[in-house]
Amino acid sequence: MPQHENTILLTSRIPHRFITIEGNIGAGKTTLCQMIQRDFDCHLILEQFTDNPFLPFFYENPERYAFPVELFFMTERHKQLQAHLSRPDLFHQLIVADYFFVKTLLFARNNLTDEEFRLFKKLFQILNASFPKPDLLVYLHRPVPVLLQHIRQRGRSYEQDIQAAYLQSVQRAYWEYFRTEQTTPILVIHLEEVNFQNDITAYRQILTLLSRKYHPGVHHIATEEWQQLPEFPLSTTLTK
Repeated sequence: MPQHENTILLTSRIPHRFITIEGNIGAGKTTLCQMIQRDFDCHLILEQFTDNPFLPFFYENPERYAFPVELFFMTERHKQLQAHLSRPDLFHQLIVADYFFVKTLLFARNNLTDEEFRLFKKLFQILNASFPKPDLLVYLHRPVPVLLQHIRQRGRSYEQDIQAAYLQSVQRAYWEYFRTEQTTPILVIHLEEVNFQNDITAYRQILTLLSRKYHPGVHHIATEEWQQLPEFPLSTTLTK
């Protein structure tokens, strides 16, 4: 079968047109998105976080630089998503993103003072009104020690001062949001130390999870549970 036809067949097995892959810092969300794009030839939206000029200063002095770093993230995320999601023909194909716009509000709530957050939230609500919600929100959950290990291994200089307490606070912000979101299916995949980038079986089992339909609300899938799933069938020509 020609690769293009095989890609169409693979995509038809995914019942969602817009999937957002989320997770804490170092969870592997961008890696998973890139692997899906490789195999499904989908439309890929990746956050351009490295361009934020305030980020290195924020990690050194969060209180002073929290508002400019979050404001920059919000405007850049809005500009990028608007460029990607405004195409009228886009939703005829699979879209995979490694962030969703509400993430802007979660990190801001975690980093800003109450007064700063009230102003920030007003701006966010104006910008967020035009964006569609994802058909499926996937959250890759890993324990904080594993996240710290991943952060150290990838070696981004401005991330090396991130502390466990900060990652735990980010994680709490996601949990709080998930408890209040009732209109979007949220799939929480517990990964522990699984390296799906080098484990093709684990990767295909994760794809099996993405190929299923879910009701709105939160669905936790434990590691030992999803590791018993059948592998999603991929063409060998696409996984070499």
